[in-house]
Order: sequence, then structure tokens, then C-alpha cells
Amino acid sequence: MHNVLFWFRNDLRLHDNEALVKAMEMGKVLPAFIIDPVEFKKTKYGFKRKGAFRVAFMLETLADLKRNLQNRGSDLIIKIGRTEDELLKLITQYNISTLVTSKEVTQEETTMEYEISTRLKPLNVEMEIFWGATLYHVRDLPFQLKFLPDVFTEFRTKIEQITIVRSLFDTPEIIDTVENIEFSKVPTLSEIGFQESLGDLTFPGGESHALARLNYYIWESNSIEHYKETRNELIGNNFSSRLSSYLSLGAISPRKIYWEIKKYEAEIIANDSTYWLIFELLWRDYFHFISLKYGIRIFKRSGIRHLMNKKWRKNRSDFERWMKGETGVPFIDANMRELNATGYMSNRGRQVVASFFAKDLNLEWWWGAMYFESQLIDYDVCSNWCNWNYIAGIGNDPRKDRYFNILKQAYDYDPDAIYTKFWLPELNKLSSTEVHEIGLQSEESLADKDVVLGNNYPVSLFPFDKWKK
Repeated sequence: MHNVLFWFRNDLRLHDNEALVKAMEMGKVLPAFIIDPVEFKKTKYGFKRKGAFRVAFMLETLADLKRNLQNRGSDLIIKIGRTEDELLKLITQYNISTLVTSKEVTQEETTMEYEISTRLKPLNVEMEIFWGATLYHVRDLPFQLKFLPDVFTEFRTKIEQITIVRSLFDTPEIIDTVENIEFSKVPTLSEIGFQESLGDLTFPGGESHALARLNYYIWESNSIEHYKETRNELIGNNFSSRLSSYLSLGAISPRKIYWEIKKYEAEIIANDSTYWLIFELLWRDYFHFISLKYGIRIFKRSGIRHLMNKKWRKNRSDFERWMKGETGVPFIDANMRELNATGYMSNRGRQVVASFFAKDLNLEWWWGAMYFESQLIDYDVCSNWCNWNYIAGIGNDPRKDRYFNILKQAYDYDPDAIYTKFWLPELNKLSSTEVHEIGLQSEESLADKDVVLGNNYPVSLFPFDKWKK
């Protein structure tokens, strides 16, 4: 019987994992995950490419995966090193005949796939790759990829009319595993070079927690029934599904979410809210397919639209203040401080802080995208970079010069400044109007409430009166 190396990537689950099912059909399986130190290299802007929150969530997810494999008579090898080298070592050590993995779509990942396949050929080792990241399978699209619509609504209309979501693959009960494996434990943050002490994450990582969260959000709390009304809220655990973190590492399948919603619609209620969560999965699919269509352009300064004449400011000081939540614009700073403290930010918050970064400060948009890549627990390469293209006006937005008035956003989504004050306790004595319009208040009135701009709260990087016009 053949020995098959199953290389886990962003598919850290046992349910609905086509690549794993196919690997099991080929022979005895050796499950492996590679932690590549290149992912933790510090950028020239002072932060690591993959930050502590992302890594902590990944380690929790690996620990859960390891337990789930052990419950099925298997286990997980975890290696730390250059991905290509570590895979080759395992292939040689365990007499592997086939390497099986799931497909990725962006440049670095696909380049690695090519390099690995090239190194395997002289060894007569096959490499099999399976698509499993999206709700709709790429082969089921009702058009060739080059004809993928550049407007989301057109894509959604076509795919909903024609394409069917595939059924789920069964979760394996027993995994026939390669014998005499030297399994390894999951490393700690400190063992891979992180000194941060994070405490407990709000939502623990792993497939088991992902499935429990899905069950809670849909069936136990019925929160999905009101998702469309709550999705732009800023405080609490149930205003959104909070499944994006699990989706980002493949700890839950988008098809699993879809079919669970369909079951809920059949048994309880089907409304705009139940559809809207599927709608969000469609956006996620769309950005995966856009990344396939445009390739490296999603990372370029000129973006998907190839706007070479668009100018951006290279002001490192302003960038630092934005990252730290010290812009002097309370609604922006509150969102950034939540990100820095938790690794999470609401969808509304992301749009607002990105718009402020790219449209008001006019800073190099890709700096902001890089910081999100470092910090967000639910970082997804396609969604992150395509969303930043969209907000910066160089992506798939059909509306020309879309702009978020930050003051209006603050009043619309945090009218009483409850969220803003929570993350900026130094402003607690101010009224909601004084918080949101702090740049328009007199020094005397602020001082009466223990706020001194430039001392215990920053002077704004942007003139508030421009948002009042």
C-alpha cells in the first residue's frame, strides 16, 4: 500500500475536506503541517508579517486538529523550517509516493506549489492538488475565469441562477496512518520567537470550536435570524457569526456553513438575514476568483484597475499613528486599538479605518493591507487584499470615488460613543458629540473634562471641519 503525505495548509479540518478524503483513498496517510519561519519575518515597517494573535490562533487550531486526528487513530507531524525542505525530508524519511494538498490561489503559494512539484519529479513522487477553499467550486463557474465579471452583483446574479453548491464530503471515522511516525507536539508562541503574552483568545481556534460556534450562532441562539440587522454593530459576540477566523484557516468549510443555513431555513425560517450570511460567503468566493483572474495585480500599487497615475503619500509618522490608534480621530483610534488588543475588528470598522487611511490620509494603501495581514486573526489573503483594492478605489468597486465620511460613520454606528469610549477611556467624561467631534471643541471645554489634546489624547491628523461640510 502506498504512503501518502497529506500536507495541511489552510484546510485545518477533517470535515468536508476533499483533499484528505482523496489522500485516504490512495494509501496510508501521513498528516503534516509546516511552520515556515519566513512567515514571521519582521517587515521594514517594524511589525511581523504574521503577528502574535494570528500565530496563537493557528497554534490553537493545530492543537485541536492534532486531537481530532488522534481520536481517529492518527496524529499530526508539525515541522518548523523552510516548507519545501521539510516536505522533502518527510517524503524521503517515510518513503512517500504521493503528496496531496489543497489548492491556494495567490502568487507566493502557487509559486511554492510549482517549486515543490518540480523538486518531486526526479524522485518519481506525484503531487495531487484539490480545490476546497470556496463555497462554489472553481470548475462549476458558469463562465471561463477570464470572463469573470468585474462587478460583484453581476457575478452573484449569474452564479446563483446557474451554479449549485456541491454536497459535503464525509468526515473520516478512522484514518489509516503511515506506521512508525515520530509525531511532534504543537510548539508554543515563545518556541517560535514570540515574546508576547496574549492571555486567552476571545474565540479559541480549531475545528471543534468552529463547529460549536456554528451550532450556537444558528441553532442555540437563533442569532442568524437577525444577522442583517446586527452585522454592522461594534460591541458583543453575537452581532456577527464570528466564523471568519475559522474560515481563514479552513477550520470550517464554507459549504458546511451554507448547508447548515439551508437546514435552518427549511426547519425554522428563511429571511433576508439567513440569506445575508450566504451573501457574505459569496463575496469571499468572489475575491478568491478575482485573485485567480488578476494574480499579482491585487498586490501592486496600481491595483486591479492598473491605475498608474494615482498618487499615495509615504508618510511613516502618520502610518505609525494610524497603526497605534493615535490619529486623534476617536472612532478610528477605537477600532485600531481593538485590533491591537484582540486581533479582531468589525467589518464596519475595517471599512472605515481603511477608507480613512487611503482616502483621507492618502497613504500608501498597501501599507494598511500589510498591517491588517499582520494583525487580523481572520486574515484571508484574497479577501484582505481585494477589499483594500476596493476601498482604495483601485479594485472592483463600480462606484467611482466611493468615500466614507468618518464623522457620519461614527454617528451612524456608534451614536452614543459607547464603543469609542470603551477603547478610549481617557475620553469617558466627554459627551458623545464631544467625542466624535473632538477636533472641533475648544481647549477650555476639553480641559474641564480632563482632556488635553497633544497630552493625554493626540491632536487630529485630519481637520474635522472637512467632514462637517
